[in-house]
Amino acid sequence: MGIGSKPLTVFESRFVDTLPGDIHTHNRSRQVQGACYSLVNPTRVANPVVVAFSDDLTEFLGLDLEWMKTKQASAVLGGNELLTGMKPYAACYGGHQFGNWAGQLGDGRAINLGELITSDAQRWTIQLKGAGPTPFSRSGDGLAVLRSSVREFLCSEAMHYLGVPTTRALSLVLTGEQVVRDMFYNGHAREEPGAVVCRVAPTFVRFGNFEILAERREFEILRQLVDYTIANNFPELDPKSSTIYEEWFRDVCERTATMIVHWMRVGFVHGVMNTDNMSILGQTIDYGPYGWLEGYEPDWTPNTTDASHHRYAFGKQPQVAHWNLLQLANALWPLFENERALQAGLDRYVECFRSSYNAMMATKLGLLEFDDSRDAALIEQLDNVLQLVETDMTIFYRRLAQIELDRVEAEHLKDIVSDAWIRVHFAEAYYSPSRVTSEVLSQTRSWLQMYLARLIQDNRCDLDRKSQMDLANPLFVLRNYMAQEAIDLAEQGDFSEVNRLFELLKHPYRTQPLMERYSQKRPEWARNRPGCSMLSCSS
Repeated sequence: MGIGSKPLTVFESRFVDTLPGDIHTHNRSRQVQGACYSLVNPTRVANPVVVAFSDDLTEFLGLDLEWMKTKQASAVLGGNELLTGMKPYAACYGGHQFGNWAGQLGDGRAINLGELITSDAQRWTIQLKGAGPTPFSRSGDGLAVLRSSVREFLCSEAMHYLGVPTTRALSLVLTGEQVVRDMFYNGHAREEPGAVVCRVAPTFVRFGNFEILAERREFEILRQLVDYTIANNFPELDPKSSTIYEEWFRDVCERTATMIVHWMRVGFVHGVMNTDNMSILGQTIDYGPYGWLEGYEPDWTPNTTDASHHRYAFGKQPQVAHWNLLQLANALWPLFENERALQAGLDRYVECFRSSYNAMMATKLGLLEFDDSRDAALIEQLDNVLQLVETDMTIFYRRLAQIELDRVEAEHLKDIVSDAWIRVHFAEAYYSPSRVTSEVLSQTRSWLQMYLARLIQDNRCDLDRKSQMDLANPLFVLRNYMAQEAIDLAEQGDFSEVNRLFELLKHPYRTQPLMERYSQKRPEWARNRPGCSMLSCSS
């Protein structure tokens, strides 16, 4: 990776050079004991071609935009060529899946190429997803299809531009090969175009990397991994501190709380919050059966595997994150002298989430600050109002910001919030306007009057309030039907919609000429279409 004919970007592999690795080199599915990783090369593919890439991430990493269009870029990012300094490996980790310990999992279709060193001496792990089998692939082939790869590429970058902590996606590569997949595990497998996504993060270490070592009682390696993680990814912590482990765990809890608050802010549902999908950095990782709330439904999950229990539904994400942190605490327990420090970290998650969530909701509502005595009930009642009738969360908040109060006195609030006004003002957010009954209008009107009275107490001008709200409430999110439309065209060789969405989602908070249709609610044809509503872990 470089600029024209100049020397290529520097790669190192500190993870491999520092931590114990698999003593065996054969690439077949097996249990990997006493190691943090296994060395493994990506599988060569027939005809790798970069079909989309993130221009700003390219430049951020110090890479050349023109190089991304070369055959060498396609070869490297498709897994056919290694550059100097790369030592490809698959990480060993376990995890709790849907609340149950699943044993060894590991990078079954992800291969870390190494760490790219940027000009400011920062390290960024470069990882290929869909680059072939590893010792952790179990019965899988380690490959990925275009369908899931488009979703991962677009969503990784969309989340970044939304301001949500996330791993990034550098490129999307077609492999020139076909991969057999059964999208809904219902016996209807078919060939699909193969693809590879290049993912980028400071580290891809997850809760599960620590869990597997603790479960196997490999405590010395556990300590090595903790020390490595702190030294390389938490440099702000004082290595001489006698309480550095406690400080680190508390930091992990705070970062996780921050991430979940952002998910709740934009209406994102991860869909598969297993502990092996929880980044130690508090970054969103592994974009599988995700989705955005369209109709506001706290119990909604996009994951077909979770359709019966809704364990990972939108409204349960804060509690699940806390449970996952508890599993991490259990894994780290052998390194701590007592449980108080770990419990303090878990308590800090609860405190951090609560305060950050309340502050976030105040921002979404255009309030100067959260006041518990006035605003807790306001937020609770809004949650109920949004569920009275199918209401698009994203559109509702943008319409809420459009309310004009500059020339309205407190005693005249009732005059502007009529049934007819509500129907018109929020019409774009209602999926079934005919179901907006008199009872729905009555409860909505009651909440709006309370909300507007609260705004008047802050005594802010409309422009300031709207500016604040529009920076917290996105206009554009990657609705599943939008991704599916891009996938449909991409499978025919047309990547124009992938690139159009990528450009659109760079600026999710502001209006964009000729892009109005992307800010509208989900079309009815997409309500139950595969890929537009529920998705599987193969999606």
